[in-house]
Amino acid sequence: MRWALVKVSLAVTTMVVVAFAVPLGLVIREMARDRAFSNAEREAAAVAPALSITTDRDQLERVVASAGSDAGMAVHLPAGDGREALELGRRRAAEADIAAVRKLGRASTTGVPGGSTLLQPVALSTGKIAVVEVYVPESDVTNGVGTAWAVLAAVGVALILGSVAVADRLGVRMVRPAQRLVEGAHDLGEGRLGARVPEEGPTELRLAAVAFNSMADQVVQLLANERELAADLSHRLRTPLTVLRLNTASLGEGPAADQTRTAVEQLEREVDTIIRTAREAKPQTAAAGPGAGCDAAEVVRERMAFWSALAEDEGRKWRVAGADRPVRIPVARADLAAALDALLGNVFRHTAEGTAFAVDVHNGEDAVIVLVSDAGPGIPDPEAAMARGRGSGSDGSTGLGLDIVRRLAESTGGDVRIGSSVLGGTEVRIWIQLDGRAPASSGHRQMRRRRPRRIAAVYNRSRSH
Repeated sequence: MRWALVKVSLAVTTMVVVAFAVPLGLVIREMARDRAFSNAEREAAAVAPALSITTDRDQLERVVASAGSDAGMAVHLPAGDGREALELGRRRAAEADIAAVRKLGRASTTGVPGGSTLLQPVALSTGKIAVVEVYVPESDVTNGVGTAWAVLAAVGVALILGSVAVADRLGVRMVRPAQRLVEGAHDLGEGRLGARVPEEGPTELRLAAVAFNSMADQVVQLLANERELAADLSHRLRTPLTVLRLNTASLGEGPAADQTRTAVEQLEREVDTIIRTAREAKPQTAAAGPGAGCDAAEVVRERMAFWSALAEDEGRKWRVAGADRPVRIPVARADLAAALDALLGNVFRHTAEGTAFAVDVHNGEDAVIVLVSDAGPGIPDPEAAMARGRGSGSDGSTGLGLDIVRRLAESTGGDVRIGSSVLGGTEVRIWIQLDGRAPASSGHRQMRRRRPRRIAAVYNRSRSH
């Protein structure tokens, strides 16, 4: 498109320049010719008064010399009153042309070698017609024409180059938004759902960019709704399965009890496989931006209210700290809920009944930390657990819960770590970066040093109440 526009501009400008420059060049040449013959007419007119008064050779020679063109002027006097025909100066015109001027009585021009001559008739006192011949060299006829044509050519070339430059800039202004639209469509087709197109350029392309961005937003919203639905279904499946698995412990021993436990374990594996497959098949749809995210405190309160019923059935003490005020994070509500359910589900699955657990929310300037801790036996090999969370898997654990948590944290530039909690068991720390950058090492270490005292203080205050 860009080069096509340049070619069209070049062709149109060239035609316009030719249409104006060629006639203007011809006019300039004609003006130069008229100027040269006008000068010749003035020189001939300077001699005419003397011819009407006298025909004396000496006097006429002085008049011709005073005209300043004695080398290019000739005077042809006819014979009469007993004297012969007289010619002053160098005659260049043919005798027939001179005779024709005498006969017609009007000025005429004729071509001669090296230029042209102006033949001007002058009436003498005797009634005869004399002819004044003024030589006009070709150099006088073309004087200044070459320079004028060169200026016209330079102006024409400048106009053509200028039009090409302007067309190129206009082409870039039109082509660049079109290229960005193509690249955005390609990125969207490749699954990069964060691809957007700047809404700039000509009106048509700007409207196309607006429509593309609206379509991309709609696609992201549809996929986000699908992921949210999948997360909701997983919550509804995993929680009853956890309760069912815990209740199988009260069945005692026997073939029926063993078959029930085996069926529950098989069902859990199938659910884990379905959820893992769904997560791997769906690209990341959450787009960080102004207004994106959720209130972490609200989500924590909601999920703890959900799990509190099962905790009461099993005699578990639980607490929530730091969720009494809004805490905005750049994470989708469904993603945070899925991560919390995964961690709390692990607490119920891997600790004995009556084991206490807690969820703490710490709101910093550039990051939010969510801690899920329990008073269980702890994790003997945190690195192996994190490896399962990165998809390695192992017997008895799919690693799906930690994988969900890790994806959530890393989508913001944060991370997940496993350590020992102040309750005596496992502590899973979710570091959620608010500005999308990797957490600073100094601030990271400083918060980790302060964290045990703060958690203990909050926990002690909650127990005292």
